Amino acid sequence: MSDGVPTSSAKLNQRAWYGASFADFVSESDDTIIGRLTGASQFDITMSQAEAWRQEIAILRPALADLPGHILLEFSIPRMGRRIDAVVLLPRSVLVVEFKVGAQRFDQAARDQVWDYALDLKNFHEASHSACLVPVLVATAADSSRSEFVRDPDGVFRPVESHAAALRDIVQWALGNAIGPAIDPETWPRAPYRPTPTIIEAARALYSQHSVATIARSDAGGRNLAVTSRRIEELVEKARNEHKKIICFVTGVPGAGKTLVGLNVATQRRDRDQPTHAVFLSGNAPLVAVLREALTRDEVMRQGVRGVKVRKGDVSSRVKAFIQNVHHFRDEGIADPGPPDDHVVIFDEAQRAWDHRQTEAFMRRKKGLAEFSQSEPEFLISYMDRHQDWAVVVCLVGGGQEINRGEAGIEAWLEAVLKGFPHWQMHISPRLSDSEYAAGGVEKIVGERADTQLDAALHLGVSMRSFRAEHVSSFVKALLDRDIQTARTTLGQFVERYPVVVTRDLDAAKQWVRGRARGTERYGLVASSKALRLKPHAIDVRVDIDPVKWFLNEKDDTRSSFYLEDAATEFQVQGLELDWVCVTWDADLRFTDGGWCYRDFRGARWVEVKNEANRRYLLNAYRVLLTRARQGMVIFVPHGNVQDHTRQPSFYDASFSYLTDLGVPVLR
Repeated sequence: MSDGVPTSSAKLNQRAWYGASFADFVSESDDTIIGRLTGASQFDITMSQAEAWRQEIAILRPALADLPGHILLEFSIPRMGRRIDAVVLLPRSVLVVEFKVGAQRFDQAARDQVWDYALDLKNFHEASHSACLVPVLVATAADSSRSEFVRDPDGVFRPVESHAAALRDIVQWALGNAIGPAIDPETWPRAPYRPTPTIIEAARALYSQHSVATIARSDAGGRNLAVTSRRIEELVEKARNEHKKIICFVTGVPGAGKTLVGLNVATQRRDRDQPTHAVFLSGNAPLVAVLREALTRDEVMRQGVRGVKVRKGDVSSRVKAFIQNVHHFRDEGIADPGPPDDHVVIFDEAQRAWDHRQTEAFMRRKKGLAEFSQSEPEFLISYMDRHQDWAVVVCLVGGGQEINRGEAGIEAWLEAVLKGFPHWQMHISPRLSDSEYAAGGVEKIVGERADTQLDAALHLGVSMRSFRAEHVSSFVKALLDRDIQTARTTLGQFVERYPVVVTRDLDAAKQWVRGRARGTERYGLVASSKALRLKPHAIDVRVDIDPVKWFLNEKDDTRSSFYLEDAATEFQVQGLELDWVCVTWDADLRFTDGGWCYRDFRGARWVEVKNEANRRYLLNAYRVLLTRARQGMVIFVPHGNVQDHTRQPSFYDASFSYLTDLGVPVLR
């Protein structure tokens, strides 16, 4: 004992604000426990919070008395930016307890909350990977319980509902029936926590002053992420200290964390009063809108919890300065001849910047300029070059992500530097010359141009989107490259952890994703923007969805992805992700023995796509759709209709057979 605190507590509470054996917890006074909780908090504790803790303690004491185990209070879940009210460590199972003090009913949002906590531990907390986890929701003013114990195959139970007096019965049931590997109360709290946040979760955590190290994994993907982030920070400091202008190109497989790296740099340098102020720029309007709204909602909620009243509009204004649309940033440079406020700019999906023709056409149509002689990359670099002392441009480059006409590709950036900015240093990922980045001649540029070097730290080689399977992006690449053997081999490496199935029945596909999602795991329906003959299946891609509502709104909102009514296209989901995805495959992209058949539906018939760039955009659209899921996906290929010349079965059958030949299981 030390100062009235069990000696084991210091070890137990590294992530918890309080930790002790059941015996020590039961014997300690309320004031001692609440004092420790208050002392561990970085914020002032309100009277209502202290009273809530007092009621929780009063319920937990009789539930745990004379039983073996340890308790942790206010246990941190970094990925979600929240804390579990109580973690009850039994000898062979873990109870995750969420209290709703004063609640008389068990609502779905609270059920999902405690379920999410248990799933988060299962997926990202090393000591919980094989543990038996029981989420328990306690409504303290309820007069009944629903103690139905349903265990899923991974050892996570469905949420159990309890009123105050029933908690002991649940703990005793778990002692005798929820049996898994032995739980070591000393090592369990200290076990590595390796989260894989969605980009929305990552942005929220970073904006609330966490570092990328807090929310990234410590395995290969997380280490790679930390190395790349650190290297960019070094280049920023080098530019500032040596009065240099530097442009660097960061590559990565889909889901590897390129956007996360960029957000991390921008977050650490978002103070506009600092000389190294940075801004995150993206031409992906849906991504910008979703991230801005997510950060605004989160900040308003967080301030509300602290008792601070803020106007949503004021919060939104601050967020907009942090994440900007690249086209708006460009327009500022046209209107104002001076340099931008920012010395560091991060361009997400830089390969999607506009070529000269697209930029000039826009300037004539929207800005009334008679002529415009630069591509978007040329102008953006020239805008940053207005700084007299130093500047840094970070280009985040996705492979095979160009999906729209007028997107210049990364070569336009290289050409811009070579053509007009010989005084800029270039640091280039050595993978930029790979085929999916379409940046030929990189080795020649490095060999012949001064102040240019390859930098291995600028490549992110491990996907972190699919935390269950890091090789999904490799499978999708092989699938689209028609590399059958590689696709089969790669699929076999992950399909049990990350299920992929194919079906001809859309209702079965929807039921499949609904049945696999637990808690608030998000699922949705996606389709190619050229998939115009899915209308008989009530999928009309010409109907615009609001990506903010689709990605952020709750299950009871018909505009959300959860309803599986509105299909998002590649333009609305690029850069974002869901847990479970239903990918619909139309006749715009057809498998044939001679190669992919590319089609565009015009008027009343399909016509061949002959332009090579448009073919690439269509193939990349499916690349985007097939790499949106974090946990698994179902692919729906219609049967077609022999009586409909626009939906002949032959348009679909070969694609379905190709997928099954790769080893994708059939869902009937």
